[in-house]
Amino acid sequence: MKNYIPYGHQWIDDGDIEAVIKVLKSDWITQGPKIKEFEEKIASYCGAKYAVAVSSGTAALHIASLSCGIKKGDEAITTPITFVASANCVLYCGGKPIFADIQPDTINIDPEKIKNKITKKTKAIIPVDFAGHPCDLKEIYNLAQENNLTVIEDASHALGAEYRGTKIGSCKYSDMTVFSFHPVKIITTGEGGIVTTNNKEYYEKLLLFRNHGITKDSSKFSNGRACSAGEKWYYEMQELGYNYRITDFQCALGVSQLKKIDKFIQKRREIVQRYNEAFKDIEEVVTPTERPEVKSAWHLYVIRIKKINRRKIFESLRQENIGVQVHYIPVYYQPYYQKFGYKKGLCPKAEEYYKEAISLPLFPRMTDKEIDRVVRVVRKNVYS
Repeated sequence: MKNYIPYGHQWIDDGDIEAVIKVLKSDWITQGPKIKEFEEKIASYCGAKYAVAVSSGTAALHIASLSCGIKKGDEAITTPITFVASANCVLYCGGKPIFADIQPDTINIDPEKIKNKITKKTKAIIPVDFAGHPCDLKEIYNLAQENNLTVIEDASHALGAEYRGTKIGSCKYSDMTVFSFHPVKIITTGEGGIVTTNNKEYYEKLLLFRNHGITKDSSKFSNGRACSAGEKWYYEMQELGYNYRITDFQCALGVSQLKKIDKFIQKRREIVQRYNEAFKDIEEVVTPTERPEVKSAWHLYVIRIKKINRRKIFESLRQENIGVQVHYIPVYYQPYYQKFGYKKGLCPKAEEYYKEAISLPLFPRMTDKEIDRVVRVVRKNVYS
């Protein structure tokens, strides 16, 4: 579409392409050395001990949920303002997602609302770092420890963000952290995801669940006879796992992209500053918050439309080829979730936010001309 500006877009350069071609010409295009290299570089970047790369952020959430033992009859608390995968991963394990309301400023899950949702059935808390802005992770983690719960931080938006001087993904305030590498995210592998952790037990379970529940590590075999007999072909399926493997050429792209992450995030922050300045005098537009203890990765730039018709503004922007979006429809509004008895009115602040939100284009390769055009079109339509 001519002159169309999407809300998000990848930045692939010649170096990325060359890195992928090199792997495609090698002996290994999957289950090879680039996967381990990518995992080690992500772990090092975040400050975590371990990382397990998988085929998508959804797969990462699933194996994290399996690794902490969520099963039928268990509950896990998460936010309704997220992509459905943050809650679906609980359903995959046979558990029940419990939705806690949000904070109006950050749109992140409210620790006070989490506290009110904890029961004897609660197994985990799955906070989501919405738009790249970290949650109140210390409060959430302390709450989890008091109640013997696991924290699976869904940081799909937040690679490169910081909380209280610590990189997201370090797992200082979580048991596992999940990232996504979809093309609109901070860096991309096409499709892909990863789980970081400092817990060796979780790490070993994550490896199993990624690869059919199979291990070839003889030190972990339960069948000692096969091991002692020296059967080199031998492997064991010890869990009901999945084929969530990622390829070497995807990880080659990830390694190359990671080299540019600081540049990507810096450009995102510059665009945010320009938007904030441009909209600060418009009463009908509420710009997003960044708290002092946080450095957001700015995956999304979401404005809230007050006193005027959000739908009219949204449609007008789309008609002018500005690829605005709404992040997100509350998960429990979805027909599939309605079947479980979730009712509107469950999380009033989340529902109020949903009526007002519009995500504007934000990606590192935006030109000054494109940024100015977005600003001009938004201002024109708000004042029309």
